[in-house]
Amino acid sequence: MTFLPQEIIKNKRDGRELSTEEINFFVRGITDNSITEGQIAALAMAIYFQQMTIAECRTLTEAMKSSGQVLDWGHLHLNGPVIDKHSTGGVGDKISLMLAPIIAACGGYVPMISGRGLGHTGGTLDKLEAIPGYNTQVSISDFQKIVANKGCSIIGQTANLAPADKRVYATRDITATVESVPLITASILSKKLAAGLDGLVMDVKCGSGAFADNFVMAKDIANSIVNVSSIPTRALITDMNQVIGHSAGHAVEVKETIDYLLGLSEDVALHELVVSLCAELLLVGHLAADINEAKQQVNQAIDSGKAAEKFAQMVSEHGGPNDLLEHPRKYLAEASMIEPIFAADDGFVASIDCRKIGLSIIDLGGGRTKASDEINHTVGFTQIAKVGDYVDSQTPLAMIHANDQDSMNQAKKRFRTSFQISNKRTKAPTVIIEQL
Repeated sequence: MTFLPQEIIKNKRDGRELSTEEINFFVRGITDNSITEGQIAALAMAIYFQQMTIAECRTLTEAMKSSGQVLDWGHLHLNGPVIDKHSTGGVGDKISLMLAPIIAACGGYVPMISGRGLGHTGGTLDKLEAIPGYNTQVSISDFQKIVANKGCSIIGQTANLAPADKRVYATRDITATVESVPLITASILSKKLAAGLDGLVMDVKCGSGAFADNFVMAKDIANSIVNVSSIPTRALITDMNQVIGHSAGHAVEVKETIDYLLGLSEDVALHELVVSLCAELLLVGHLAADINEAKQQVNQAIDSGKAAEKFAQMVSEHGGPNDLLEHPRKYLAEASMIEPIFAADDGFVASIDCRKIGLSIIDLGGGRTKASDEINHTVGFTQIAKVGDYVDSQTPLAMIHANDQDSMNQAKKRFRTSFQISNKRTKAPTVIIEQL
């Protein structure tokens, strides 16, 4: 049956529920370029204002998933579930680098297809490319072999998986329709389902450093993804009102990841987040009977060194150094200038505007204002203070890593304004806000 694109747009504009046939027709047109960018923009805006039912969103997700290659893992005869985690993005979010090898050490298989940073949030691919030789653009067949042999692999998005989403997202990005919950849902799930997953856990960030800066929006996204997904899916709404861990940047976050996996760093909030997300994945993949057993397995994978070993194997398989964990400083380049940043007043950190910290990294050259920008992997911040920490003339807000004085001065100025200091101690925010 042939439809007119403008009639489909009109139907949604007027609040009508689109049929399966209408949605499939439109997505086919997006994929073969018979639907124009203007028509994509018009439908996206109509969906933004009129929303979509669960049934419509499921159809849209399925159509975008099927617009390209859908991975099949059957021929590899894996002895465990194919499972993954997706985060809506944050500042200092190096969780994927920790989670993938932990799950692999627990018997799961993690085919993680990640993106680059844009705006104030960092990208997992950019962090991995701080490792010399790490190739994020391996073929799908090599990707599947690495997952099968080592348990985990993290690569960049390919042109063959959910290509319709690539066009839709590019249009949403320039037409103020990024915040549409149905379109967010279809975008995330179409790519994850195309990876052939058996189960998924969502980390929906909420707070000043998150895409969803308020709880209502975060919960809407989490509920939508859990309800629309065709595979077992769980979601955690997690705090993004302070940096995850103590570093933000690229090479500095890889170093923090290595320290964490080797048991050389302690961060209670970071550990709680990692263990919680990993445990949910083990439950989704039926690798643990209950939450306590799942958390026990996660801690054992870290304490035994198996998770660190899996990380090392993944890096090596992707072309990185074989001895990265033994000699991280040898491979992870450092900025030429490292200095403390002190607060104007002594006192306790009362609140942090995480978005400004992300923008400070862009000031240093460690982020992008457009997708084609080159980034500097060495810059960023370490030893970042948390809510409730005391700072004074001897205890800095953070250490800044920069490569020139001008960018350092600009980033320092913005970074200082990210912190509110009080003479009373503020309780640290709850890491896991809600579980769905």
